[in-house]
Amino acid sequence: MEVDIQFRPSYSLAIVKLAAGERIRADSGAMVSHSAGVVVETKAEGGFLKSLGRSVLGGESFFQNFWQAGPQGGEVTLAPDLPGDITLIQMSGTPLLIQSGSYLASENGIELSTKLSGKAFRAGEGVSMLETTGSGKVLVSSYGAIFEKTLAAGEKYTVDTTHLVAFDADMGVQTQAVGGLKSTLLSGEGLVVELTGPGHLYMQTRSPKALIDWIIPQVPQKSS
Repeated sequence: MEVDIQFRPSYSLAIVKLAAGERIRADSGAMVSHSAGVVVETKAEGGFLKSLGRSVLGGESFFQNFWQAGPQGGEVTLAPDLPGDITLIQMSGTPLLIQSGSYLASENGIELSTKLSGKAFRAGEGVSMLETTGSGKVLVSSYGAIFEKTLAAGEKYTVDTTHLVAFDADMGVQTQAVGGLKSTLLSGEGLVVELTGPGHLYMQTRSPKALIDWIIPQVPQKSS
């Protein structure tokens, strides 16, 4: 599977080239186009309970699409719901935790499940995040551009919880307030998460929550 990401970082499109018989799993609604000979199978991967967990706890679709190329190979193009970026992560055994809504697609060899953990809670994602395991390519998306950071062993880095996209599952995670009580209440920053290396983390340069907070006051209110 070869992936070419175009139009970064605002309106990214992933162009996926599949070899003969090769397939890719993608979230429902992610397909933009595909070439002749590519067929789709839609199913609740892993059974009812696993799919329900991904949907209810992980924020992903209950059903997922598997796009498979014919004997001549083929092409599938994928895009996220929000205007923003796509990045390709090459996994080689270290599990990855992904925020709700940021999983886009993955190739064979990658398992996707819902991870109930204290790390997810401390990362500001409720009590669960999506966990990808195995070896292979994973596509994640963001609102805004994706900023990648690699931390050395023991190195600490602080991220606003609404900007966190994904991180290596074995990194240390701790939720913190911004400064003292006054800063926490008045700075507009809310809670942040401190991650400890070694590992990789991926952040989005825009916050969906900030967008929602901006839109709501602009919506005309129905007069009494």
